[in-house]
Amino acid sequence: MTLPFHNVVLTGACGGLGQALAHELIEGGAQVALVGLDVARLDALTALAPGRCAVYTPDVSNSAAMQSMAIDWMARAGVPDLVIANAGVAGGFDTAEADDLAVLRRMLEINLLGAATTFQPFVKPMRAQQRGALVGVASIAGWRGMPGNGAYCASKAGLIRYLESLRAELRETGLTVHTISPGYIRTALTAGNRFAMPGLLEADAAAHQLLAGVSAGREQIVLPRRIGWLSKLLNLLPEKLHDQVLRGQPRKPRVGETGATAIPGLSDKHPPT
Repeated sequence: MTLPFHNVVLTGACGGLGQALAHELIEGGAQVALVGLDVARLDALTALAPGRCAVYTPDVSNSAAMQSMAIDWMARAGVPDLVIANAGVAGGFDTAEADDLAVLRRMLEINLLGAATTFQPFVKPMRAQQRGALVGVASIAGWRGMPGNGAYCASKAGLIRYLESLRAELRETGLTVHTISPGYIRTALTAGNRFAMPGLLEADAAAHQLLAGVSAGREQIVLPRRIGWLSKLLNLLPEKLHDQVLRGQPRKPRVGETGATAIPGLSDKHPPT
């Protein structure tokens, strides 16, 4: 696939979807700012095109660090025409457990605030050149709350509304804003799930569909499309019946439980029991 993007900033470049996106962008000839925390993985991606990539390891919720990254990248490569806020974390959540409040806070910082800190340094330069795409990777989990997954659902629902607001603000400026709502993608974030994952998509296929959709100008992209229809059908159920169906499913592992994924920056002084 020939991509119309030549200068790209990609956060979450270490994860399954992020690595797949990076591979396709690099193979397409783009210059790519690779933002993540696993230096070894980022260096391996950079080795694919040493002259076209740069590695950055800021905390995406740290606005000063993200601004420094943006300044350095634009000095190297110019103003990007595509910025993908892909960094995200997931994990189970139990409001009855005090320690889980830290999980909620950190998840909001990475999944929601992290998108804003990713976009913010580039909006004015991109608006000045009157072109470019801002992409936020949300989730169909943001369409409806799910038992045991309140922190993740809240962070992705907030991201969806934030992207809606940003899209309205930037209309007629030449910039486009794209909301990506994946269902289940085979990555480290879903590896520990103990429930059925209908429509499970391989990361390479998800990355290809995402970039194809953005290239075509689609503002709302569900991966895969059929999982979006399934979710909408479930949401037609009466509230009590919908809740009963979901309550019968195994919960996503909480931090500290078998199968849980690490959440960067989360204090381990008081891990959930």
